[in-house]
Amino acid sequence: MTDNYALFFDIDGTLVSFNTHQIPQSTVRALTNAKANGAQIYIATGRPPMIITNLGAIEHLIDGYITINGALCYIGREVVCYRPIPQQDVMTCVKDAQDKGYGLIVVGRDQVAVLDPTGSVDRIFRQYLNVKEFDNPSPLQELLSQDVLQLTAFFDADYEKQMLRRMPHCVSGRWHPEFTDITAREADKGKGIQAIARFKGFDPARTIAFGDGGNDLSMILQAGIGVAMGNATPELKQHADYITTSVDDDGILNALDALGSFKNASFD
Repeated sequence: MTDNYALFFDIDGTLVSFNTHQIPQSTVRALTNAKANGAQIYIATGRPPMIITNLGAIEHLIDGYITINGALCYIGREVVCYRPIPQQDVMTCVKDAQDKGYGLIVVGRDQVAVLDPTGSVDRIFRQYLNVKEFDNPSPLQELLSQDVLQLTAFFDADYEKQMLRRMPHCVSGRWHPEFTDITAREADKGKGIQAIARFKGFDPARTIAFGDGGNDLSMILQAGIGVAMGNATPELKQHADYITTSVDDDGILNALDALGSFKNASFD
């Protein structure tokens, strides 16, 4: 069934295990076989390009990237879409973080700045997600003189609603209870699928998206088939067409095997 389909994969918790920080060998085999059978393979992640450093085992299979939750999409050196946050909304969030003292990652196209007054960024990104590229962040003022594509803010879901009312040109995708990724309203993973489909000339209905977190919801809804990992949030599972096993339990392999047998399914 994956022949001539475009497959879109989130990274953390979907392709890469939170426990091992590696891509399971079963996933490498599954994607190698899918590629050999004619599928296109795309990454769809909240990570900026500078911290996409954990895909070495499948890098040669990847056709293109949705990064920064759809704010920057590219195929090779060709930029497919680019959606910075309006400066007014950027400054609203930055000033609020400075006033309230919560953590904030300010993401540009090629650089990041980090406010980490409570150590939350270090604990989650450097320790839990094994991201080492934040060890030498850029100065905040340097980032604020450039386009800002994402604001990763360390506040809870209730405060997120308050902040979005003050940032009218933005949307938010939460995949962790302690922080959310804020992007321009025109940027999410679902819109990234649309942009790549237009650029490559394929039907968005012939796409399969795999994810586990709140920032994957837009692409699960947009794709022809949306697959939630076994470790996915309850909301994502509720909206998925198919629920597979967890990333550590061969979830990608099992999903592709199962979908390949659904020749008569209504979503085929």
